[in-house]
Amino acid sequence: MKNKILVLAGPTAVGKTALSIELAKKLNGEIVSTDSMQIYKYMDIGSAKITPSEMDGIKHHMLDVTTPDKPFSVVDFKTLAEPIIDNLLTENKLPILTGGTGLYINALTCNMNFTDAPSDEEYRKELEELAIANGDSYIHEMLKEIDPISYNSIHPNNRKRVIRALEVYKVTNKPFSSFNAGEDFYKSKYDVHYYVLDMNREKLYERINRRVDIMFENGLLEECIKLKENGYNSSMQAMQGIGYKEVLLYLENSITLEEAIEMIKQGSRNYAKRQLTWFRKDPRAKFLNKDLLSDDEILQIIIDDLNN
Repeated sequence: MKNKILVLAGPTAVGKTALSIELAKKLNGEIVSTDSMQIYKYMDIGSAKITPSEMDGIKHHMLDVTTPDKPFSVVDFKTLAEPIIDNLLTENKLPILTGGTGLYINALTCNMNFTDAPSDEEYRKELEELAIANGDSYIHEMLKEIDPISYNSIHPNNRKRVIRALEVYKVTNKPFSSFNAGEDFYKSKYDVHYYVLDMNREKLYERINRRVDIMFENGLLEECIKLKENGYNSSMQAMQGIGYKEVLLYLENSITLEEAIEMIKQGSRNYAKRQLTWFRKDPRAKFLNKDLLSDDEILQIIIDDLNN
């Protein structure tokens, strides 16, 4: 297992959590979450964060590492997560990167040296305010002239990454896209074993819709009310996450609760589509279809591969 790391990725609601726990048990592993919402404290239900009982004794890292009022970038993520992975390898444990945020996975498994670019907090705040005042598409359009590659590759709604691309250009005078290492992009100091869970699109969408209903049954509305009472608001990066921004709109009397629920379902389905598009672009990713393979068969495929 020396220097091996396992990536278990896939769209939201595909069933990564249960499989990751079983893999950790069978392979002496610990989970490193690669989910850009589960890093936040107090945001448990809307981010589908694993509960202590679901962990079943398996240690999880990169959950609850910051609060919703603090900006958090992929640079921050890599800075915190990479030493955890290195420590696990030193202890002869298998790091299992589990989550659906492709950029976070790449930050740990690819040759992405944009992390070295310094930050400009003031400019970041200025861009955040521009996005709030004029919409995410406004700041996305700012990328068009300075970095057309990033303009085309970053979704307009991915405010966090658009802001980082603009920030990197301002600080370094080089486009964000130029910091990717060309042919060496997929070179890693780790021996990366990368799996993506997939299933029939309609079935996945049904699971997503049901998951949103369960979130409300489990208290998503109450979670958002509490966040609002504690001073967390829609101007904050964390509160722009799917599930939170829509409930905040409801709490601000901008939409009905039924509209909020439908918007969350639609937003989650669209997000799943973008996630799959991202993972399909990665030449390392091996897709495992849950319609064709049982969980036990998927476990065996991954275990056999890692042991070879």
